Amino acid sequence: MSQVLTGLNSFKDPAVLVSGSTYDDAGVYRVSDELALVQTVDFFTPMVDDPYDFGRIAIANSLSDVYAMGGEPKTAMNVVTFPISCLDVMILREILRGGADKLVEAGVALLGGHTVEDSEPKYGASVTGFVHPEHIWTNGGAKVGDVLVLTKKLGVGLVTTAFKGDESLVSKDELHEVTESLAALNRKAAEVAKVVGGVHSCTDITGFGLVGHLLEMVGDDAVTFEVDSRKLPFFDSALSFAREGLIPAGAYRNRDYVKDRVLYLVDDFMELAVVTPETSGGLVFAFTPEDASEYVRQMEEAGELAFVIGKVVEAADSKLVLF
Repeated sequence: MSQVLTGLNSFKDPAVLVSGSTYDDAGVYRVSDELALVQTVDFFTPMVDDPYDFGRIAIANSLSDVYAMGGEPKTAMNVVTFPISCLDVMILREILRGGADKLVEAGVALLGGHTVEDSEPKYGASVTGFVHPEHIWTNGGAKVGDVLVLTKKLGVGLVTTAFKGDESLVSKDELHEVTESLAALNRKAAEVAKVVGGVHSCTDITGFGLVGHLLEMVGDDAVTFEVDSRKLPFFDSALSFAREGLIPAGAYRNRDYVKDRVLYLVDDFMELAVVTPETSGGLVFAFTPEDASEYVRQMEEAGELAFVIGKVVEAADSKLVLF
């Protein structure tokens, strides 16, 4: 998309605090000295069979971008495509019911939406949130000495790819765990980070995989991220599927895109696992070591997941080193 968007005209408004030029998770527009709007849109095709679960997951994913900016989502507009001529309209109702229930859980008002007839179902939302202009989190700003903390398990793309190929490969318990992780809001992870404070950088892990989104955090800063593959929290069978070659096509595209910026000191299957697209993944924070320890402690106390996965060091030849 960077090739497509390069050179397009854009109105220069000084109230725009964050735009797509930095590959952040959402745009931010200043309304006053005390208030800025966080705006994002996301939608995709189903990755689970149950339409209600798909609706929950799609909305959790759409809201995540606002949480990743330090914002609080307030309103949403549904974005829907559906093959009304060949699928029962009650399937669409279940998708929307799942989304509506997730918006209620998040305390977000649904204002309406737009539906287009298409050959494949797609669902998500345009979301608007609030944030104080001085308390915005962006994907830049990680500092040498920071610790990287991830808040959800990895391997969604590997497990769902295996399930689509052969349902018997994935146990009911693991499928349930993956589904609930996909549908889980990143609200608590963001709330705890606000309490702890000291967030230098933040993003969420979605379609570009762990490595792709970490590289967005590195950006042009004079730092390198070192990630310890032994500390990466994968779903139980995810790496087994990677070893067996059950890799989605998106992983190869992601790997090609980032290859010149990453030094892989791991096996081939791990290299592909960390570039496999994720859906509705967790947040990644860059904290000082002290704040990282306090964050993990408070998350564990709240019954939430938080994993230290690496650190920020002085800039090296590669922007990211995975060992």
